This record gives sequence, structure tokens and C-alpha cells, in this order.
Amino acid sequence: MTISIAERAELRAAVRDLLQVRCTEADVRRVMATADGFDRDLWRQLAEQGVTGMIIDPEYGGVGLGAFDLEAVAEEVGAALLPAPFLSSAVLTAALIGATGTEDDKRGLLPHLADGTSIGTVAVTGSRGTWTADGVEVRADGTLTGSAHYVMFGQVADIILVIAETPDGPGILQVEPNADGFTRTAATVFDPTVPLSTYTFDHTPAQRLGTAGWEAVQQALDLATIALAGEQVGGARRIFDITVEYLKTRIQFGRPIGSFQALKHMAADLLLDVESATSAAQHAAEAWDIGSEKATGAVALAGFACAEAYRHTAMQAIQMHGGIAFTWEHPAHLYLRRARTGIQLFGGPRLHRERYLASKGA
Repeated sequence: MTISIAERAELRAAVRDLLQVRCTEADVRRVMATADGFDRDLWRQLAEQGVTGMIIDPEYGGVGLGAFDLEAVAEEVGAALLPAPFLSSAVLTAALIGATGTEDDKRGLLPHLADGTSIGTVAVTGSRGTWTADGVEVRADGTLTGSAHYVMFGQVADIILVIAETPDGPGILQVEPNADGFTRTAATVFDPTVPLSTYTFDHTPAQRLGTAGWEAVQQALDLATIALAGEQVGGARRIFDITVEYLKTRIQFGRPIGSFQALKHMAADLLLDVESATSAAQHAAEAWDIGSEKATGAVALAGFACAEAYRHTAMQAIQMHGGIAFTWEHPAHLYLRRARTGIQLFGGPRLHRERYLASKGA
């Protein structure tokens, strides 16, 4: 479904207004220390706004919006540092079921994701974290054996999809949360707003979804990369704005430090980085929506450009704040932690660069 520019702006503003009230820095710090890692009541409110069902077709309880709308909302999610299973449940799981599930699978699973009553996740990659077909370490031969790593919100998910190597190539299987031989272990994370888990399978029963293989997985990963790029540019812009405001108000040697030429140049360079990354994310979303043959390259470009711009902006923001930004009480390091975690998700800059070059025939 295509919505107008005004409708998209209204949706984005509604999400922003909700997060400004319910996802303050204090809320982020409180929620990331809880067992669930997210606020279920806020998740319900986001579901009422349609955020959890954005890319799910209306016949399955969703809104049926496209990647351009998804990217716009993701910018607000990233700016607020929302600790919630947005990428894992509302994007990756929903996209994968939509791409590979049978009609029964879709009717049985998607409505619960759309209304926020279920949390979904996808166990894709092994210990190397390559997010590629050759990095899958779970094997399926009647039952599942092996392990999957870096599973987002893996401890709380109740719709669990696993990418496993089957006799005819990679397949998508569903595992029940209480299945025999299934163990989930919380991982030690650098960014507590994005909890990760390790899944271990020891002859665990599972049910295959459809007959699709890695092509469907890559399609879902590409859409998740677009959403992640939106989060990254939203986060980069927010920490940039926080830094500029600090430069205006911090007085040193009798004047605002933002008047110093060196800091002016740094801020100007960061603004270019943020604007360029925003263009890359929005271009990838637009290319995806129109089905452009250049979509693969556009997604790959956003995959590395937005991740690196966010990391660089967050690191420079800490330098420009001085010693205060290194303290636990300051929000700057929270953005840096999110930036450094996001840069490793769904493949990382090296993989995205390789895909970009391949899309250009290199």
C-alpha cells in the first residue's frame, strides 16, 4: 500500500511523539536493565499505531506499508534508542514469514506479530557472524542440531524461526519455545539495548515453513538492512543535534566552544556524513519499493554507508563533548554502543561492500 507524503509525516510524527514521552533516556536505561529488555506496554502502544505490523499485509492484521515508510519510522526508533524487538520481530521475522510461509503459516503467525502479542526472532548465523548461507551452523535432518548466534531478543521470542542447512540447501524452520533439546543462552553484549542470545539445538524437532531457501532469507535480510539503516541515520542525526546544542552552550575562554574554527569544521563534516547517509537509506528504501534492478546495490550501499556514518558521528560526538561524554551518565556513549552493535548486524560493512561491488559487475 502506498500512502501520501502527508500521511507518512503524520505516522512518523505520531511515533516520535509517543517515543518522546515513553522512551526518554531514563526509560531506556530502566528498560535495558530488565529481564525482558523492552517495555511490553510501550510495544502494545506501538502496535496500536501500526508499527509492529507495518510490513504485514492487511489480510493478516497488518498495515501493508512499504520500505520507504518503514525507513521513515525506523529513523524515529533509532533517534530514541528504542530498546524493543523492532528489527527482529516487526521486520525480519515478519518479512521472512511473508516471503516463505504457506497461507496457513501466514494466517497462523502474522496476526500475532502484527498486534504485538507475540515476539518473533530469526536465528540466522553461526559463531562467525557472517550472515551468509555458508555461515549457517544448524543442520536439519529430521531434527535440528548445531547452534546459532547473535539472535536478537532471543530470550523472549515465542515465534522462533531457524535457518538450517537441509539436504536440499538452506531452509526456514519453526521451533516451539519449549521444544526438546532447545536451549537459549543470553549473550554478554556491548549494547544492553539490543539483547542477543545463543541458540543450541540437540535433536530438536522443527517444522519447515514452505519450500523457499536462502533467496527468501536474503530478501528478508535486505529489508531488515533498510530498517537498520533508518535506525542508524536517526541515531546519527540525534547525537549530532545533541552535540551541536552542547557546542552552543558550553563556554570556554569566555565564549561558546562552537565558535572555535576546528569544532566548526568537525561539525560541518559530520553534517555531511549524516545527510549523505540519510540519502543512502532513503534511496535504498525507494529502490526496494519500486522493484528496481538496482535495489541490491542500493541496499548494500546503505548497509555500509549508514553504519559507518553512525559510528563515526557517535565517536566524534564523544570527542567534541570532552571528558563528560565518557561517563556512564551521559547519553553519548549509549549512541556509540548502538552504533557499534548495529555495524555488525546483517553482514557488516565488508559484506555489504562486496555485494555492492558485485552489483556493479566488479
